[in-house]
Amino acid sequence: MSNDLSELLKNIGAEFKEAISRTSEFILEVDIGKRAKKLGYSDIAETFRDVEVVVPLKEPVQGLKVRIDGRTFVNYAQLVSGIAVPTYVAREAGLPYDTFVANDSMIRIFA
Repeated sequence: MSNDLSELLKNIGAEFKEAISRTSEFILEVDIGKRAKKLGYSDIAETFRDVEVVVPLKEPVQGLKVRIDGRTFVNYAQLVSGIAVPTYVAREAGLPYDTFVANDSMIRIFA
């Protein structure tokens, strides 16, 4: 499972590669379970249903914007690609990571 999870997270990082800014206050969240199902990783789709990847964006995109408390992302890990996931997900995927340091105030974009 960790290979599939690792590949899925790399895929998400690659998809948003040009839009990521590691320290941005603008974030987009991607559901790991839904993305896994869409890409055919059925073995992890249910396990990670409703678990979100945080994609910090260089600039805002179209969609509803909601200000949230950055402390929401305590115990998140930032992968080399710049996306952030709960630390247990990064460990299970076996990918290198640093602690995700969120801004005090973040703007979540519902696109």
